[in-house]
Amino acid sequence: MLKPQIDTYMACDRPWEEAETVLFGAPFDSTTSNRPGTRFGPAALRSESYGLETYSPYQDKDLTDCAVLDSGDIELPMGSSELALEAIQERAAEILAAGKRPFLIGGEHLVTLGAFRAVYETYPDVCILHFDAHTDLREDYLGVPLSHACVIRRCWDLVGDGKIFQFGIRSGDRPEWQWGRDHVFCHPFDLEGLEDVLDQLFGKPVYFTVDLDVMDPSVFPGTGTPEPGGVTFDALRKAVTAVCSRCHVVGCDVNELSPHYDPSGASSAAAAKIVREMLLALDGSGAAV
Repeated sequence: MLKPQIDTYMACDRPWEEAETVLFGAPFDSTTSNRPGTRFGPAALRSESYGLETYSPYQDKDLTDCAVLDSGDIELPMGSSELALEAIQERAAEILAAGKRPFLIGGEHLVTLGAFRAVYETYPDVCILHFDAHTDLREDYLGVPLSHACVIRRCWDLVGDGKIFQFGIRSGDRPEWQWGRDHVFCHPFDLEGLEDVLDQLFGKPVYFTVDLDVMDPSVFPGTGTPEPGGVTFDALRKAVTAVCSRCHVVGCDVNELSPHYDPSGASSAAAAKIVREMLLALDGSGAAV
């Protein structure tokens, strides 16, 4: 008997009532400043997941044992960043209201703001862990305050000083770096110091945002704003596993896969595997409530 084709991440098919983590996609890239195409990231990541195994030998866990639902992509208006953010916020808020953890798959990095707004309303004392090549701390980009180049600054507008911890940053204009020194905790160039920050964040609600261009483009070329000098896949895998298993992650996202810049599909596979390791590490670490 033929079954309908449902575009979901592998094995993430628990009923809504049972799910502790709910995936959803935000295929949006209207503010991309370099090379567009991240709107195709969620579909490519899901498709490539079926080339992987549900079992992780790194963690000795299997996705088939995890309480995860992939609720699919949101249909977003490409001409309005604010309307897109409102739709993302609404989906995340629905997930949070049910006592579940939202896991957003982007799309460009601006989509984080929509999910984070919902998380902030539920957890006003939330901290942000941010892995990225770029500071994303501009007040505006070419006069536009809602840009993927400004997303962490817009999150700072909500949480203020002392709540944002950045890792892997190796790019940004001079004013961003100068402003950041006074307002965020930045660990540039690599993931060193993460262990100390995880100890500091123990027991606190954490929103975890992963811009995949934190990886070096020699191992992850499929992104819109490649920045040489990044971390290896394995360093990122170990780091996201540590964050998701040790922190009280109440919401998270993975973003900035632009699959057509890597025709080999290796970048999509790397992104899908990072998502797998995050989901497995989150399982058993406690629901969002």
